[in-house]
Amino acid sequence: MAIIGIDLGTTNSLASVWRSGKSELIPNAAGDYLTPSAVSVDGDGTILVGRAARDRLISHPDRTAAGFKRDMGTRKTYTLGDRTFTPEELSSFVLRSLREDAQVYLGEPVTEAVVSVPAYFTEAQRAATKRAAALAGLRVERLVNEPSAAAVAGHISQGDEDKVCLVFDLGGGTLDVSVVERFDNVVSVTAVSGDNHLGGQDFDLVLAKGFCEDCGVDFDALTRQQQEMLVRQSETCKMALSTQEPVIMAVDDGVLSASLSLSNEWLIRKSRALFQRMIAPVRKVFLDAGISPGELDDLVMVGGSSHMPAVRRYIARTLEREPARGARPDTAIALGAGICAGMKARSPDLKELVLTDVCPFTLGVAMYNEHQPGRHIMSPIIERNSVLPSSKEGIYYTVRDNQQIIQVDVYQGEHRYCSDNTLLGKLELRVPSAPRGEQSVRIRFTYDINGLLEVSVAGRDGQTARLVLQNADMTQEEAERRLAELASLKLHPREQEENRALVARAERLYTVTVGPLRDQVAAMLDWFQGQLSTQEPLRAGRAAKRASRFFDQVEAYVGDVELPFPDASLDGDEEEDQP
Repeated sequence: MAIIGIDLGTTNSLASVWRSGKSELIPNAAGDYLTPSAVSVDGDGTILVGRAARDRLISHPDRTAAGFKRDMGTRKTYTLGDRTFTPEELSSFVLRSLREDAQVYLGEPVTEAVVSVPAYFTEAQRAATKRAAALAGLRVERLVNEPSAAAVAGHISQGDEDKVCLVFDLGGGTLDVSVVERFDNVVSVTAVSGDNHLGGQDFDLVLAKGFCEDCGVDFDALTRQQQEMLVRQSETCKMALSTQEPVIMAVDDGVLSASLSLSNEWLIRKSRALFQRMIAPVRKVFLDAGISPGELDDLVMVGGSSHMPAVRRYIARTLEREPARGARPDTAIALGAGICAGMKARSPDLKELVLTDVCPFTLGVAMYNEHQPGRHIMSPIIERNSVLPSSKEGIYYTVRDNQQIIQVDVYQGEHRYCSDNTLLGKLELRVPSAPRGEQSVRIRFTYDINGLLEVSVAGRDGQTARLVLQNADMTQEEAERRLAELASLKLHPREQEENRALVARAERLYTVTVGPLRDQVAAMLDWFQGQLSTQEPLRAGRAAKRASRFFDQVEAYVGDVELPFPDASLDGDEEEDQP
C-alpha cells in the first residue's frame, strides 16, 4: 500500500508519491497538480473543496474559507453558513480530497502520508496537522519541515555534490528560512527561522489596500464582498507581474469603479514593511548557523510566492547571490514530501539517503530566580536548532535547606522568563533532606523527529521519575517502541566506546610527541572534547572523523613515514569551531 507525500499549503496543496525511482506529482480530478486550500458549504450542505470553493470566495464569502492553515493549533473557528468548523476540520477536507485523488491515480487504497509543515510550526500546530490528517482517514507518523523537503528534492535532482544552501520558502501564508548542508548521502538542516504569519496572502492584502489608497477609495469602508473581490484581483495582478509589467488592475462592480497601472517597483514600494519583516528571519538563521552569506554555495527559493520577481530580486540583492535554478518553487516541497514518503516506505533506491532535521524551538525547565523569586528563568536543555533526534541532560540542585521535592516544569520557547514560554508538562521527584545545594538531580530530555519528548529525572539516591509527552494520535506501544529506538542516544558522546578510544589515543600521542607537534595534538584533543560536550551525535561523529584523520598523520609522522608535517587545519569536513 503506497504512502503519499502531501504539501498542505496555505493557498494551494499538492500530493505526490515515490515510485519507479522518482517523486511524481498526483493530479486532482480537474487534471491540475495544485488544489486550492479552500472550503465552501453549498446551500444544501454540500462541502466543496479546491477550485470550486475558491471561486465562491467572492460570490459566497460568508460560506467560504481559505487561509485557515495559519490558525492551526488555535481556538479560532470559522462559520460557513449555519455550520461552524475548526481549522483542523477545514484542513481535513483538503487532505481528504488529496487522498481521494491519490487513490484514483494509484488505483489502490491510501491510508498513510508524510505531510510537510512550516519549520517554525509549534508543537500545537504540528499536533493539529496530525489531527486533521486523522479526520481525513490518513495515518501520519512523520511530519517533514517544508524547507527540509525542498532540500531533499534538490539533493535528488542535483546529485551528491557537497553544498551549503539557504532554503528560502515563502508560501501563501508562512515564511521559512533554513540553512541546509548536503554532503555524501546526508541532507542535514543546520538552522531554521521563520515567520508563521508572512506570505503571499499578505502581499495580496497590501496590494489591494495600496490600489485603494492610490485610487482614493477607503478599503475599510467597502463591503466584505468588495474586499474579497479586490484581494482576488490583487492576487491575479501579482501573479501577472511575474511575467510582464506593467499590469493594469481594474475593478468595476457597478458601485466601485477604478483602475491603476502596477509595476514591480510599485509592489516593492507598497510592501516595504513586508520586505523588512522578510529579512529578520534571514539574519537570525545566519546567526544561529554561525555562517555568513558569503559561505553559501546555493540560494534555493521555493514556495509559490517565491515566483514573484520583486521577492527574488530583493533577496538576491540582499544576499548578493542569484537563486539556483531547479524545480518549480510551487512544487519543490511536494516533490520532497514524496521522496520522504519513499524513505518512510523504505524504498530500496532511497535506503542510502539520510535526512536530519532540527528542533525549531528550545526545550528546557524552569529554574529558580533568586532576584525575582516569583518569576522563574528558562534553563535550556535542548536548544533550538539541535539536530534531531536529540538526547541531552543538565544537572540541577536544591535551592532551599531541607528541600524534599524537586518540581520539574517543562517549557518550550526562546524567552528568558518561563511565563513568556509555553508550558508542556510537569513532574516531581522526592530527594533526601539536606542543606541547599547538596542534593541534585540529573534531568535528561530525549526528543525525536516525530515530536515525542521524554523527560527523565534521576536523583543521587537512585530515585527516578519520567514524563512522556506525545501526540494524541500516538499509541503507548508506538511511543515505547520509539523510545527504545532512541535509547542509544542517552549515552553521552564522551562515554561512547569509539570516542573514549579516540581520546585515549590522543593522550598517548601527547606523551610521545614534543614541541609544536605536541601543542597541535593538545589543541586537537581540546577541540574534539569540546565537540563531544555539545551532545550532538552528528557533530560528534564528524568531529571524530576529522580528529582520527589528524591522529593518523601524527602517528605516521612519529613512525618516520614520509608524510607532510601534520597540520590541525585539514581539508574537508570543516567544522564551525576549529581548533
